[in-house]
Amino acid sequence: MVWPPTHPSIPRSPAMRLFLATILALMSTADLSAQNGVPKPVVGRSMVTTKLGIVASSSPLAAKAGTQILEAGGNAVDAAIAANAVIALTEPSGDGIGGDLFAIVYDAKTKQLHGLNAAGWAPKALDAATLRAQGHTSMPRGIHTVTVPGAVAGWDALRTKFGSLGFATLLAPAIYYAEEGFPVTQQVAGMWGRAVNRLSANAYTKATFLVDGARAPQEGEVFRNPDLGKTFRRIAQQGRDGFYKGAVAEAIVKLSKEEGGLMTLDDLSQLNADWVTPISTTYRGWTVYELPAPTQGIAALMMLNLMEQYPLAQWGFHSPRTMHAMIEAKKLAYADMLKYTADPHFAKQPVAAMLDKKGAADRARAINAGRAACQVTPATYNSVASLQGSETIYLTVVDKDGNMVSLIQSIYSEFGSALTAPGTGVLLHNRGSLFSLDASSVNVLAGRKRPLHTIIPAFMEKDGTRISFGIMGGWNQSQAHAQFVSNIADYGMTIQEALEAGRFSKNSFDGCDVNIESLVPQGTRDALKAMGHEVTSIGPRSGAFGWGQAVLRTTRGVNFGASEPRHDGAAIPQGAPVGKQR
Repeated sequence: MVWPPTHPSIPRSPAMRLFLATILALMSTADLSAQNGVPKPVVGRSMVTTKLGIVASSSPLAAKAGTQILEAGGNAVDAAIAANAVIALTEPSGDGIGGDLFAIVYDAKTKQLHGLNAAGWAPKALDAATLRAQGHTSMPRGIHTVTVPGAVAGWDALRTKFGSLGFATLLAPAIYYAEEGFPVTQQVAGMWGRAVNRLSANAYTKATFLVDGARAPQEGEVFRNPDLGKTFRRIAQQGRDGFYKGAVAEAIVKLSKEEGGLMTLDDLSQLNADWVTPISTTYRGWTVYELPAPTQGIAALMMLNLMEQYPLAQWGFHSPRTMHAMIEAKKLAYADMLKYTADPHFAKQPVAAMLDKKGAADRARAINAGRAACQVTPATYNSVASLQGSETIYLTVVDKDGNMVSLIQSIYSEFGSALTAPGTGVLLHNRGSLFSLDASSVNVLAGRKRPLHTIIPAFMEKDGTRISFGIMGGWNQSQAHAQFVSNIADYGMTIQEALEAGRFSKNSFDGCDVNIESLVPQGTRDALKAMGHEVTSIGPRSGAFGWGQAVLRTTRGVNFGASEPRHDGAAIPQGAPVGKQR
């Protein structure tokens, strides 16, 4: 295939972008500006293009830190760690080293993909029976949702296997911004402002994340987290032991005890990240990769297998038939994923059966072509309630040699558990919220078990063209991944167009409710309502549909980067050498 496909060039002023988005929202059909008869979305920015490396992140400061590492001789993995450390500081609403990490790494030398599961486990002494004895019927809020953070173990695994630089170099940008401060960006300021009440409930959190212990920082206001800077320095000097042993680990256990939790120093020190084999399916000639359980990644692949049963390209981009088929495929795929996905050390997922193409063709017969299903039944191979949590970051890197990293990191809910380990600047996640207390569930809480995970990195390739991509946002992720892949494979979009195109998102698992972005034509939204979908229209630049990044490498060694305008992010290219002799 020829890449990138040609696409319209439009003025980049905010006023013009708003005007074009409004016109698109008012259109009653899917007849968008087209190239060779294929409808295309109007985009607000062009791709970044270079033969050197690119880092794409929802934090421009993080992306820049990654490119600085590339310019200092680091590779894609080095750059990803540096960028992740910075965004762990600059976007505390969704990210931080008190959370978990997953990654897919493409090694250009061996042409192999590697998956990394850096999810933390529940304390050894905590199980469902313990909480049920306390009168709980579902996971309670608070300390019992705090599992051991896996992010730093993930950094250590990535650097040990693929990295070329030490932690002292990789964490230098994050240490600088933690100690000297950084201006808070627009979207992050908004999320921070909405969380003041939650952040005020814990004394350590209040002192660390609220200005004068009273308010959230405003857009453009400089914020510092010197305690986190100290923690970064410990990791820079001691590696993973600087987090999982010593002062930081002791502070986490101290907080746990104060809140009535059961985490111990052994729970922290004995955690390790796992290297895993990505799972995959094919879609219109592309091979698409996700990570296996305990992530929801298999749902994206199952969606694609179901969508492949329909001529979506012939039906048209954003047509009612196309969107109906995709929404119904989402319901079926998620029902199966929720029934069978759990920590693989505790439950075996029937991956081959779930991804079987013939099985997908049979399963697709459950879709009524003219009517939305408000309830679907999981398939049987030889419940989880409506769970919420959408605060995550995704970043991706490609370097000049073609190494690629697809990395996602999260503290689950907005500002996680809202509990901060004293003196560390580390806000702990609440990923354990996704455990069940139902003894019959594959995802039932148990000691040293990892919960079902929403966060997923992704990767796709065809004929030597490779795309590393991800779109964050709780249960939005698998369905957003499937839509992105379809935009590329069915409609020949560029990675920027595929990210910016209007999306749907259904965050519940029953009912006919669905959120649809107003970038989808009004006529399509009306037609879906007539088919029984309970459509809620949401305007552009909303967090309801997640935020994503992507990088692409061609067979000619040219790299492309994209970051969508729903967030504050950017794709930043590596600079050419300065002051060096050729």
